[in-house]
Amino acid sequence: MTYSRVLIKISGEALRSGRKDDHILDALKLEETALEIKEIYTAHPDIQIAIVVGAGNIWRGVFANEIGIERATADYMGMLGTIINALALQSALDNVGVATRVMTSIDVPSVAERYIRKRAIRHLEKGRLVIFAGGTGNPYFTTDTTAALRAMEIGAEVILMAKNGVDGVYSSDPRLDKEAKFIPHLTYKELIDKNLKVMDQTAASLISNQDVAIRVFAMKKGNMLKVLSGEDIGTTITKE
Repeated sequence: MTYSRVLIKISGEALRSGRKDDHILDALKLEETALEIKEIYTAHPDIQIAIVVGAGNIWRGVFANEIGIERATADYMGMLGTIINALALQSALDNVGVATRVMTSIDVPSVAERYIRKRAIRHLEKGRLVIFAGGTGNPYFTTDTTAALRAMEIGAEVILMAKNGVDGVYSSDPRLDKEAKFIPHLTYKELIDKNLKVMDQTAASLISNQDVAIRVFAMKKGNMLKVLSGEDIGTTITKE
């Protein structure tokens, strides 16, 4: 299937090296991610690209419990973390020649535009890549929910979710269960009923009746381009 507008979900952890002594952001990972996106941006100039970025490299809710920060405040801290990551990714994309705008649901006018749906669509129509940061702007929602919401709002046909360590969706965690079976195609109902850990249940329920597909595949060089070039890799999740 060909797509005209896509949303890529990038975790914060994808932007750090994984070494014990690493910083919250890694220069090589940022460059690799930017070059991967530029590859599809160049190969498919007719495809409009948006990104939702997470903040797991900076802040996780479990830390809040450990140090006594209540949930709503902790979630706002996570939203601010996504803005840091979005600005870092924007810089990396600028460095490789991809015109990029950061739009956030939290007002930080000195560094990013306020998210307005029609303005975001206009940026996409002008060939600019748009990074959505700040989550939904409300506590108690994850960046999975942000990805589902923004994909519906901008009319994206697909959400691309590259995963570390797995090449798609399995019946259980293949790293823990040798009997786990690969599932090439799922409906949202099956995803929710089987409680498969692709995205949180709120996000899955939100998108379950929409004409937005999800493609889940391994985070390997070239895989995003393969998906957008029509190769059948990973798992595809659809309404029916």
